[in-house]
Amino acid sequence: MKNVLFDWGVGAAAAVLIGAGLVAVGAGARAVEAEDASANGPDPREVMASITSARDDIDLSSEMKRVSVLRNETLSSVLDRIGAPREEANAAVHAASQLLDLRSMRPGDDVTAWIETDADGVVRLGGVSLRPVAETQVLVSRAADGSWTTHKLDTRLTPGISYISADVDQSIYQTALGLGASDQQVVDFADIFGYDIDFQREVHPGDRFGILYESFQDERGADVKTGVVLMAELDGAALSKTFYRYTPSDDGQVDYFDATGQSAKKFLMKTPINGARLSSGFGNRKHPILGYNKLHKGTDFAAPTGTPIYAAGNGVIKSYGPNGSFGNYAKIEHANGYTTAYAHMSRFAKGLKRGSRVRQGQVIGYVGTTGRSTGPHLHYEVHINNKPVNAMRLKLPTGRKLAGEQLEAFKAEMARIEALRDQEISERLVARAQPPAQTGPGYASVPVAAPVPQETRDAGLRP
Repeated sequence: MKNVLFDWGVGAAAAVLIGAGLVAVGAGARAVEAEDASANGPDPREVMASITSARDDIDLSSEMKRVSVLRNETLSSVLDRIGAPREEANAAVHAASQLLDLRSMRPGDDVTAWIETDADGVVRLGGVSLRPVAETQVLVSRAADGSWTTHKLDTRLTPGISYISADVDQSIYQTALGLGASDQQVVDFADIFGYDIDFQREVHPGDRFGILYESFQDERGADVKTGVVLMAELDGAALSKTFYRYTPSDDGQVDYFDATGQSAKKFLMKTPINGARLSSGFGNRKHPILGYNKLHKGTDFAAPTGTPIYAAGNGVIKSYGPNGSFGNYAKIEHANGYTTAYAHMSRFAKGLKRGSRVRQGQVIGYVGTTGRSTGPHLHYEVHINNKPVNAMRLKLPTGRKLAGEQLEAFKAEMARIEALRDQEISERLVARAQPPAQTGPGYASVPVAAPVPQETRDAGLRP
């Protein structure tokens, strides 16, 4: 078995597929060393198209199958599912494991396999393609002598900028994904505005949002990876504000600031959980289990079991364990007499204990229904000098306010970011103004080479 590493893009991928026998010109195709065909030779995609079109004249047929990894599946079980012979599948898995930690495969990852059938109906596995990350492709191919070779192809990515903006339809999440953003951009957007607004109750259809973020294109010009959010905009009934990414030179801490230089961060997060429904507010209520009126000293957020719970602010864990009717419980002491409490958790975060220091937004546990509880939810309390207060109405101290040289530097960065947004908007308007290509009698169509199949990877998290 042989391992080969390349720093090539589209041309190399085609050369490996052709040279290793994944695309064959006959049953006795010989495995050859892959060469960089992207420099001086013909477009490898055209070569591949010409080779695959010749399959009608040979006795060996090949079928490409692309599937997504399911929950609890391994590469072996995926290859079994698509019909690869067990012995050859095991050999391909072993070859892939030489360059890739297969334990890192996640549900939604794409697996492409080439299944070959000869004239007698004998099925064999010709090769497998994996894409562990957007810029890396791992190709496992079988040579004519039955040996397996693993090729790792690192694609050259070109950085770019993407901008989406729209009125909220059903939710920001659904609207943003429909416009091409990934889960991560929506999570970052929610983190930026999470100190100022409750997304479950204060964002409504018709509110407008915008996200400017980094994107990366492969050699075909297709977006294959996204980066950090540079600007986040929200114009709605509850809040109208824009935040810009900026790293002050005096502390090196990346943060988001509004146009006045005020940090998006607050002393405490308004809601220490994403995607939850407020099921019970602060104040007197009839207890759902005890049956009599009692002061409800916190706020309940209904959410599925296992939903991450975040530390509302920086602090020290003072209590971390079972606590009677509160079930699995955590209490964090913050500065200036503030404490927060989190109850009914299903389990605790790894690596934390009483006395641990935590930072704002760090996962401290997961939603559950331990203790005196009627269903999975987070019971969240805020105390000031040992007195419970309504977290939803709390006026919290703000984060950093830029001044002097730092404010001037931020203003320059804000102008640069806004110029990037304006350029994206302008280019989009120009593209829309272009007349559509004319077709029909009298117009000749220009043939294009068949593209090499592109694997994609779906993000695995949803806020």
